[in-house]
Amino acid sequence: MTLVNQRDLFEIPDDVAYLNCAYMSPLPRASREAGEAGVARKSQPWTISAADFFSGSESARELFANLVGGDADGVAIVPSASYGIALSAANIPLRSGQAIVLLEDQFPSNVYPWRDLAARMGATIITVQRPSDFDWTSAVLAQIDERTGVVALPHCHWTDGSLLDLRRIGERARAVGAALVIDGAQSVGAHPFDVGEIQPDFLVAVTYKWLLGPYSLGFVYAAPHRRAGIPLEANWITREDSEDFAGLVDYRDAFQPGARRYDMGERSNFALMPVAVASLRQLLAWRVEEIAATLRGLTDYVEAGARRIGLDPVPSDRRVGHLIGLRSSAAFPADLSKQLTDAGVYVSLRGSAIRVSPHLYNTREECDRLFAVLARVL
Repeated sequence: MTLVNQRDLFEIPDDVAYLNCAYMSPLPRASREAGEAGVARKSQPWTISAADFFSGSESARELFANLVGGDADGVAIVPSASYGIALSAANIPLRSGQAIVLLEDQFPSNVYPWRDLAARMGATIITVQRPSDFDWTSAVLAQIDERTGVVALPHCHWTDGSLLDLRRIGERARAVGAALVIDGAQSVGAHPFDVGEIQPDFLVAVTYKWLLGPYSLGFVYAAPHRRAGIPLEANWITREDSEDFAGLVDYRDAFQPGARRYDMGERSNFALMPVAVASLRQLLAWRVEEIAATLRGLTDYVEAGARRIGLDPVPSDRRVGHLIGLRSSAAFPADLSKQLTDAGVYVSLRGSAIRVSPHLYNTREECDRLFAVLARVL
């Protein structure tokens, strides 16, 4: 089932073809209004109670858990993907001689923490080379063996949307005793993800892309056997009975239940958290399966149009439905980005691909505007 166009819920001018959600999503009107109300509360701090330090965070935790098929006790609130990956790396035992499996040209936030961990532990980084047929799954499976300690991957490649079958990869990782860490920044919210099916040790997501939320906020889902680890911070709000402000100097070693121990400090951000909550509610109302089906129609249309003008897109059966990379045998013009933005068309150049990432506010007519510019300048 697909959804009707939702542009009226956003604030995008008619002359802007914003096909760039993978860069940064626009906020729905309702989310912006929720954030403005949150900022206004800071002008009257006497209206913010001790309970408010917990209620918004718990709402967001529950909503994100629902989005990925998990439980709220498994969700931690973090400021960024890099924080979430670093948290994951800090809580996965790795031995000297083991290997960490990554993708070629993987996003840096899901590379640097593993390079650091490998250097400290005497482990090896194995980088899976980009397959010419976009079959990342087979290429990754071929690199997982008894030496593998961690498999750290995205759900789709951030430059072009090429898809990995995380269920199969997860099964193989568990069979050899390796941990599975997923960077969901470019998939969660637009492509179905079920933690019960994929069984990651850690799943990391940020809100400012496909969760349609604010910058500087994200979530980590920790598997049940990963919820008793060591936080990156030693903050007060994650401790047992922290709701009792008068008793905070009765220092506690025990933590709040589940993955809450991993929460960042000042997680109760009264401006950002309401934005995230409003956007998560909207995504759940639309349903991720229906978002994905709708966006698949748009990226399939982009794929067909790209082929007509001589570009080489990632084929539909090798990618997610919300993100598509377009490549060319010839180099793109140096001023391609300017030519596009001058025409009111917004996409990204990532690696060797033009990355097109629509959402429910886009139309086929906007995709045609992209093709018109590309046909003229390429």
